[in-house]
Amino acid sequence: MTSLTFVALFAAGTVAGLCGAIAGLASIASYPALLSVGLSPVAANVTNTVAMLSTSVGSIAGARPELRGRWRTIVPLALQAGVGGAGGVMVLLLTPDAVFGAVVPLLVAAGATMVLAGPAIRRRAASCDPAAGRHRPRHSPAVVLAGLYGGYFAAGAGVLMMGVLSIREVASVQVTAAIRNVCSGAANLVAAAVLMVAAPVDLRAGIPLSTGALLGSWVGPRVMRRLPEAPLRLAISVAGFGLAAYLAVG
Repeated sequence: MTSLTFVALFAAGTVAGLCGAIAGLASIASYPALLSVGLSPVAANVTNTVAMLSTSVGSIAGARPELRGRWRTIVPLALQAGVGGAGGVMVLLLTPDAVFGAVVPLLVAAGATMVLAGPAIRRRAASCDPAAGRHRPRHSPAVVLAGLYGGYFAAGAGVLMMGVLSIREVASVQVTAAIRNVCSGAANLVAAAVLMVAAPVDLRAGIPLSTGALLGSWVGPRVMRRLPEAPLRLAISVAGFGLAAYLAVG
């Protein structure tokens, strides 16, 4: 690997970490970067899953104020996301790409829609059942499914998880994003552990990408605290729809 390629991957990783911590869209920068240096789609997907694990580490470290006092809610959700991640990586290793490939853009677009519509959906549910917002179940099949998607295909997984949590959790977009980073990180951790053993992970490309992502994701929550909620939610949704379109065309 040349020095220029190393620097380019580090820069792409930094952008990916920033986008991942804020919008759950790390792969909008990291996945194309891996393809551009010559990795096959399969190798790029599995290398991206492993490399973006550092995004979870950095964003969780940077979002400690948003996570403080919420771990009794977060831990069960993270465990469920991890179970989903295990299922997703098994699907990736045991089935042809075409099995899920056709629905990937639809899932990302669905997540972007849920991010945008989450507050309205919660208000509607609360008006029909005032107890619904106060007594959210600890078990969430939707979180498991979002984790499954993350274990199968990293690109857009954060948007889908953000959408699921936007409907479930009564919290600001900044807090929801912090919880999203923990849950997506749990799914990613399980998937990465399996892929390191069973898949063609390219560590030469993954290391500079991961290092840059660690930096960007640590800065991301600090940037996010300064952004107004409504425009931020809209920006995350628009970026999610853009990624869905890119994946559909690609």
